[in-house]
Amino acid sequence: MTDTLSIALAQCNPTVGDVSGNLARARTARAEAAAAGADLVVFSETFLSGYPAEDLVLKPMFLAAIKRAAEALAEETADGGPGVLIGAPWLDDEAQPASNSLRGHVYNAALLLDGGRIQSIRYKNDLPNYGVFDEMRVFRAGPLPGPMSFRGVRLGVMICEDMWGPEPAECLEESGAEILVVPNGSPYETDKIDERVQLAVARVTETGLPLIYVNQVGGQDELVFDGASFVLDAARNLAAQMPAFIEGVAVTRWHRDGEGRWQVAPAERAAPIDGLGAVYQALCVGLRDYVTKNRFPGVIIGLSGGIDSALSAAVAADALGPDQVHCVMMPSPYTSQESLDDAAELARLLGVRLDSISIEPAMTAFEGMLAPFFAGRDPDITEENIQSRARGLTLMALSNKLGAMVLSTGNKSEMSVGYATLYGDMCGGYNVLKDVYKMTVFELCRWRNQVMPQGALAPAGRVIPERIIEKPPSAELRPDQTDQDSLPPYETLDDILHCLIELEMPIDQIAERGHDLATIKRVWRLLDLAEYKRRQACPGVKITRRNLSRERRYPITNSFKGPH
Repeated sequence: MTDTLSIALAQCNPTVGDVSGNLARARTARAEAAAAGADLVVFSETFLSGYPAEDLVLKPMFLAAIKRAAEALAEETADGGPGVLIGAPWLDDEAQPASNSLRGHVYNAALLLDGGRIQSIRYKNDLPNYGVFDEMRVFRAGPLPGPMSFRGVRLGVMICEDMWGPEPAECLEESGAEILVVPNGSPYETDKIDERVQLAVARVTETGLPLIYVNQVGGQDELVFDGASFVLDAARNLAAQMPAFIEGVAVTRWHRDGEGRWQVAPAERAAPIDGLGAVYQALCVGLRDYVTKNRFPGVIIGLSGGIDSALSAAVAADALGPDQVHCVMMPSPYTSQESLDDAAELARLLGVRLDSISIEPAMTAFEGMLAPFFAGRDPDITEENIQSRARGLTLMALSNKLGAMVLSTGNKSEMSVGYATLYGDMCGGYNVLKDVYKMTVFELCRWRNQVMPQGALAPAGRVIPERIIEKPPSAELRPDQTDQDSLPPYETLDDILHCLIELEMPIDQIAERGHDLATIKRVWRLLDLAEYKRRQACPGVKITRRNLSRERRYPITNSFKGPH
């Protein structure tokens, strides 16, 4: 029985489906941990497949590749270096399905590799089936876990959601676990880091055992994983804290005290990142990984001189570098000189390329094409949408020809109520502001002008002209147009939407916050009517507790309108 142990936390960025690449990352992290004298290196949930792999885990060829990778990594632990605790989707050899379907036969597993082989396996017990999670659809729940023996130490391994309730930790403590180890794939959302720590504190309080929490980092489609891995000692003190949003390996040193209990030596504790800084970092990581993991050479952004496209361009320049951001101004007869000047100043401050392509010839062509069919009818939103779609067509043509991905720029407030043109400004492969309310857009712009974000590649200091932040938002599709011609003030709109979307509050409770009942009902109706647009929208970074795609699923055909 050993009295000392060094455990490395591998906070890494896997890519879903890239089994060989994830295996290479695991080897690199293990080598780093070995150089630091680690006995064990702990990776995040389903690291070998990437998380979440969704229906990929039901493909026999995929599972076979993962098994080969796990066995290859296990063989390498015969070198006397660190053992490995790593996550993977796993098909139990004793539960092979009779049919071709693997549904109900694959587990979310933690594999303990040491001495040249897979020493033991534990399965996730509590499969989340809410929000962005639908693990019950693809995984089979395992039994309550028992300890895994590693070089004389009994490790109590709980996979992610298993830590969120008391039963798995209680079972592990009662069956002799000495250190709780929690591999995670826990996505970022505002204020979630504190929630995780509080849940971990509860498990330590209940069991009297120290706890290691290892979270993945990086972007996967709409999800961003913030890392922020940590260690709590048995007295609930924060003994180690890794940085948020950054890959790394941290080694912690452990020893038994006079009563045989494991103590951890204080290690580095990174300063927490929260508030607007965390939101901005999440946007950068989500965009960067979507672009790089899908091998786009960069992004194309339609600049309008407005605040949403300005913030989108700033995030893109910070995440990818100014040389990978191509901005295009597409003026119409309604575009103000102020907007042209603001867009040019923004591009200069960010150091990004800016081209100008007038859509007036396209407007004239469509007007001529449709004149016989529109005769006798006054101009209306139809002509406004033609402008937006001419811009969308222009951006998509540039994307097809040049290869860069179109980054759409609509925010959550607009997407919620349908203040966006299908096949127009909604065109794009990704939307960095999809889950960002309009008032938060303003706050992020002011924040970015004052703070240099961690790892940002664009210039420091003021990068968004003040006039863009201060002027009334406008789509500039007709003379003297502002957003407030069609929508309630954004302060009001955002609060009502937050109540309806994140909080699911009844109308009377929303009215108690000081909102007009007619305005609440109008916003609710707009939210419902725009469902068909949102179903066709591109993916975008999730930052709130409830985004508008996987976490809010309402029928398009829906006659429930609430109280009259």
